[in-house]
Amino acid sequence: MPVAVNQTTIESGPLLIGNAPGLRVVRLPNGRAASAQLVAGQVDAATGSETQATLSAVLQPQLRIILTLAECHYRMVGRRSAGIQGIADLRGKRVAYTPATSSEYFLRVMLRSAGLDLGDVTPIKLEPEAMPPALVQGQADAMAMWEPHPQNAIDLLGKDAIVMTDPRKPPHAYFERFNLNTTTTVLNDPRRRAALVRSVRTIAEVSHELTANPRKHWPALSQAVNAPVDVIAKAWPQFRFPARLDTVSLLSVLTDMEPWAASVQKRPPRPREALAGMMDPSVAREAGR
Repeated sequence: MPVAVNQTTIESGPLLIGNAPGLRVVRLPNGRAASAQLVAGQVDAATGSETQATLSAVLQPQLRIILTLAECHYRMVGRRSAGIQGIADLRGKRVAYTPATSSEYFLRVMLRSAGLDLGDVTPIKLEPEAMPPALVQGQADAMAMWEPHPQNAIDLLGKDAIVMTDPRKPPHAYFERFNLNTTTTVLNDPRRRAALVRSVRTIAEVSHELTANPRKHWPALSQAVNAPVDVIAKAWPQFRFPARLDTVSLLSVLTDMEPWAASVQKRPPRPREALAGMMDPSVAREAGR
């Protein structure tokens, strides 16, 4: 069973190092590409943040979130030398983000916490790996991005780095849910469904290991996502690997996120009932999760 996996994110760890039986991991450069393959029917499952699922489910109504692989606190990093001490100081500053991704959603949430919007800053559209160098070279003043890129920026900037927080939700404004998604067509196929159930059991075992003995697995994870072990170690406190599907919590997140997704896709927001239909906990239950 082919599964599209973002090979650049630590969140993908349970699949990248887990060797789940019956799955063929298709490594892709980002979550947008992974989700696009699921939407197009080129793979049977795909990894991605809840932001990508929210956007992709409009294009592929059969999409279902079946498991949360990882949760991650996002960090917003800026340059002190640019006059930044907090989120309010971003007005008029050059802020790097990746459009139509969790990076953009995170940025908008952070700006809103200080009464700002995207129009109050100078947005710089960049891919994740380009952001830390842009800060160091003075081409951007701040960045909103997922790990390990904030950690890379912190390391490169040294004492000039500042990590901004939402004072109402310290220390983080956005707690990503990175999921395994499939379609109802796959779920209704007994053979492929059984493969998913077996895979979820393996993912749960790997997730337990990543939680209980992380240092043992950092070298393999480093090789899988092409990030140095020391960077992974420093970013590790931002992560959890639950291998479960908390539909109540996730529905709350999807509901909060839907107005943003609707604005990105220039469509009316979907009702809460439609968002609830994006989740299917049955595979996780069958796997004992």
